[in-house]
Amino acid sequence: MFESKTLLITGGTGSFGNAVLRRFLNSDLAEIRIFSRDEKKQDDMRKLYNNPKLKFYIGDVRDYQSVLNAVRGVDFIFHAAALKQVPSCEFHPIEAVKTNVLGTENVLEAAINCNVERVVVLSTDKAVYPINAMGISKAMMEKVAVAKSRSSNQTVINVTRYGNVMCSRGSVIPLFTNQIRAGQPITITDPHMTRFMMTLDDAVDLVLYAFQHGKPGEIFVQKAPAASIGNLAIALTKLLGVPKHPINVIGTRHGEKLFEALLSREEMAAAQDLGGYYRVPPDLRDLNYSKFVEQGEVKISQAVEYNSHNTTRLDVDGMKSLLMKLRFMQATVRGEHAEPEE
Repeated sequence: MFESKTLLITGGTGSFGNAVLRRFLNSDLAEIRIFSRDEKKQDDMRKLYNNPKLKFYIGDVRDYQSVLNAVRGVDFIFHAAALKQVPSCEFHPIEAVKTNVLGTENVLEAAINCNVERVVVLSTDKAVYPINAMGISKAMMEKVAVAKSRSSNQTVINVTRYGNVMCSRGSVIPLFTNQIRAGQPITITDPHMTRFMMTLDDAVDLVLYAFQHGKPGEIFVQKAPAASIGNLAIALTKLLGVPKHPINVIGTRHGEKLFEALLSREEMAAAQDLGGYYRVPPDLRDLNYSKFVEQGEVKISQAVEYNSHNTTRLDVDGMKSLLMKLRFMQATVRGEHAEPEE
């Protein structure tokens, strides 16, 4: 599938881009292009991987011309560029729109115009029943992707949606670990709050599954376990040998939910269960259909959303086992200094 092909990763200097490189840099891909705004991170990656098939493009998804320059001659695109931090998007929502919505439109338009074979757009559980600007912008991004897929000629556009990626930059596991090491109390918002737990490898697997099996406009979700923030904190204290470490409950922050959903009730009514994944087909009707205006759908009324409260829930021991799959935690438990996944 990848032999002699060219892959472009937008936002490729981030956690996901580095995970893809670790998986595919030595594959039979002819070229992997990294597109991002950050020349320092690109220079760091160039030195770290030192591989001639890795090419770097400075640009911004907000700027169509810079996207077009990177897309020419590309066969596949993994679109990971985004503003992802909930607080920054909350205070600067129009910036989230420019990057997550308009930037995605630029990437897809360039892909269609350059006859790219496949594009996989990365989304988040926060796009389902969104209550913050980041989630709302990602929900709109998904709508743009599905709408573009209706008229994308031979370019196949798919969406993947996943929950918390453990040990990615800005996530709570490195934060909690640093608090423990510094002798500071762990600060958790609500011990009963639940989140889906995925590794970076899980995120890459999900994108590859969509890449291999997706038809235009389909959304793919990987079935994932969830854990309460309380159990996560306790698991970390036990792994680091300080089970009595103090934990402070600070309360829910602005824009946070008690639990996240990966599929809405409406999507679950249409979703196909593929074993380890759910596939949500696109609604390919136009505005001239009666169910939008006059009729209803009984299945939707009977469906239940797929969320981090009703998925498989990990106890403390289950969370410990999952944490120990992470290179970050393995190094931390050995007493070595570890950085979050790049």
